[in-house]
Amino acid sequence: MLQDKRILLIIGGGIAAYKSLDLIRRLRERGVRVRAVMTRAAAEFITPLSVASLTGEKTYTELFSLTDEAEMGHIRLSREADLVLVVPATADLMASMANGNARDLATTALLATDKPVMIAPSMNVQMWLHPATQRNLRTLEGDGVVRVGPGSGDLACGEVGDGRLADVMDIVGAVETFFSATARATDRPLTGRRALVTAGPTHEAIDPVRYIANRSSGKQGYAIAQALAALGAETTLISGPTTLPDPANVFTVRVESAREMLAACQAALPADVAVCVAAVADWRMADGSPQKIKKNGGGPPSLKLVENPDILATLSARSNDRPGLVIGFAAETQNVVAYAQAKRDKKKCDWIVANDVSPGTGIMGGDDNTVHLVTADAVEDWPPASKSAVAERLARRIADYLKEPAA
Repeated sequence: MLQDKRILLIIGGGIAAYKSLDLIRRLRERGVRVRAVMTRAAAEFITPLSVASLTGEKTYTELFSLTDEAEMGHIRLSREADLVLVVPATADLMASMANGNARDLATTALLATDKPVMIAPSMNVQMWLHPATQRNLRTLEGDGVVRVGPGSGDLACGEVGDGRLADVMDIVGAVETFFSATARATDRPLTGRRALVTAGPTHEAIDPVRYIANRSSGKQGYAIAQALAALGAETTLISGPTTLPDPANVFTVRVESAREMLAACQAALPADVAVCVAAVADWRMADGSPQKIKKNGGGPPSLKLVENPDILATLSARSNDRPGLVIGFAAETQNVVAYAQAKRDKKKCDWIVANDVSPGTGIMGGDDNTVHLVTADAVEDWPPASKSAVAERLARRIADYLKEPAA
């Protein structure tokens, strides 16, 4: 997705500037060509030499450098990129951008560019919430600037709140999404197709306050729904309980239990492809308590469990309206590929996407994934990537499979 893309990275002068070094490394791992411009304030936190060592390119710092202007003028520097990325975007940099200031190399390059601009703000919570900053933000977004973050949490100044620089992998994911969206503007091979995606956990009630569930953030399923919609598919996302916002251009149905998820999937048919990513609880209470179960001094209560419906197997076994392509996910802690192959045979689905979720991988709830695509004929070992990149690649494989025109 990012191979040979060119990014001009503007590094602002904030404590979060040190994270730009990891960002450069992550972008370079994905084949991005990075050039960097540093403000003078940024050089108080990290050195131009560190940046140059990671980019493999000269780091630019001065507007009135005869050598730099002769080798790479600021106009050319600002336009020989596919994207201008500002990390961290300080309150001062945002103010300069919003008001069209050109007082140093960074702000001059930003004013002179004719390329898309993305910012990742980072600052003190009160600076972020100040009316002037919010006014500048509205101006920038009105000008078409794309924003990533900020997040909320402990800040370097000791305060807590909004203003924390977005995680590096979230920024990488936003860059991947930007380029994929740009490519898809004229490339929508799934137009006319219908897609069904399940995501997140299910909650099976024990009583009104307790439930049985699996550890799933829903991030991979949501990314797949977004990727399919971006390729033109009319996409329905059936989501268990998550904290994620509804993906853009996706019809999202929120459910709680496995039985509700199955009913919603059946109501969404017919579909050309079904991607079952949800971590559905295998069991539920035979008879959930209508009131909170209280301790009675006699030890833990006896919970009688029954098996939940198998959504993947049910969709795979349908006759009249079976999706043309049914894909399951297998999260395993050992024998990942072997168990996935056995699951594909048992469920009668077409493909299985297997991933290792053993302790220490960080995949459950994380932003990255390493998967294996198991088909009837082969096993494809995909390299580690962000969940958005995995979604993009899977959506493309689905589009290739369904390349015949929709009826």
